[in-house]
Amino acid sequence: MTETDTTFYVRYAETDTMGIVHHATYPVWFEEGRSHYLRVRGADYAQLEAAGYLLAVSELQARYLAPARYGQQVTIRTRLESLRSRSLSMTYEVLEASSGELLATGRTKLICTNREGQVVRILEEWRRVLDPDRFSGE
Repeated sequence: MTETDTTFYVRYAETDTMGIVHHATYPVWFEEGRSHYLRVRGADYAQLEAAGYLLAVSELQARYLAPARYGQQVTIRTRLESLRSRSLSMTYEVLEASSGELLATGRTKLICTNREGQVVRILEEWRRVLDPDRFSGE
């Protein structure tokens, strides 16, 4: 299974008045995990958009297990769960960086579309970027 980790400090703007990360922040962190996943593979989401393709989030799940707090370092572990001809699913773990405590989990499903919003196949070159182990011999 292919995965990447990205670590950063919780910013004040991401927290509520109790200093706890607001639930709406986690999908933003999942997006950062996806972006980092591509960058590690030498690609960038902006390149996909420039080619006329978009990855639209069609499903989002999050489960909150323990609070993340302002100033804490967190790691977003991102894994490719599945890759199909027109969609992909990613899973996420939000970990306290120093202890490895699992703070939250998540999953997104993304559908590939063109600029007109029509569902289209994911380009083979992007399939190789997303899952290099599976497509390395093609």
